[in-house]
Amino acid sequence: VIIDVATLSTLPKEEFAAGFAEVVKYGLIRDAEFFEWLEANFDAIFAKKTDVLIEMIYRSCMHKAQVVAEDERESGVRALLNLGHTFGHAIEAGMGYGKVLHGEAVAIGTVVAAEFSRRLGHLTSNDVARIVSLFSQAGLPISIPEQMTAETMLDLMQLDKKVERGQLKLILLKKIGEGYIDKAYDAQQLQELLEALCAN
Repeated sequence: VIIDVATLSTLPKEEFAAGFAEVVKYGLIRDAEFFEWLEANFDAIFAKKTDVLIEMIYRSCMHKAQVVAEDERESGVRALLNLGHTFGHAIEAGMGYGKVLHGEAVAIGTVVAAEFSRRLGHLTSNDVARIVSLFSQAGLPISIPEQMTAETMLDLMQLDKKVERGQLKLILLKKIGEGYIDKAYDAQQLQELLEALCAN
């Protein structure tokens, strides 16, 4: 695989930001130090400084390769790569494909996952604020579109590939830098979360 970072200079800001949402994921699910690095180097990343982009892409690829090597057939830990995607895919489907960029939907979905993690007693309010701040600085959306209802979100989430025997697995955060797969969450709590977020 050859990665030419110069091609990133051809992207409009919203496409670059959408890709950045996927990079943030790696810091959240398995590398708190990388998340802090993204915060500290944000300006250089969006100024597209070559050396910083190389470091960012290298670390992202390293994490992706390690996770896939651990779970080649996607039967366990690889599901962590879907942080933000279950909620995000529901938003993409509900809004109509092409209306919201994939990375934008992932950013919103990651914020939803972070807020649920906070409500479950894992993340602090400050943790959630840091995640929201990083996405906001990038110009990414951080809230569920007003056209979406909790009922629509829940219906569309049931179509997710992570549904097993009718039970949806959620990718949540124990803390920044540690993702986990939650099969035992309270469905009522999830509905209340989505109703609250869709009402705002």
